[in-house]
Amino acid sequence: MEVLVKPLITEKMTGLSEKKGQYGFVVNRKANKLEVKKAIEDMYGVNVQSVNTMIIPGKKRSRNTKTKFIIGRTSAVKKAIVTLAEGQSIDFYSNI
Repeated sequence: MEVLVKPLITEKMTGLSEKKGQYGFVVNRKANKLEVKKAIEDMYGVNVQSVNTMIIPGKKRSRNTKTKFIIGRTSAVKKAIVTLAEGQSIDFYSNI
């Protein structure tokens, strides 16, 4: 099972990483906090102090087609906000 799906790179997460050392990730829905902590420590070589998780429900989407009006939902995602130990950081742009 792939635990980490992708990092969250938004204005809000950039501000949190600069001020509090917190980083956001989209994770697998079935992953728990211990699995997320181990995956981040293995992948980035940092010490994780805490992990907060949340499940974001899918949004309603609708569109018009030639024959009818279609209503659906996007998939729900699970986010993890990870707090690193003092003085540590993750550089998402080093591999580019």
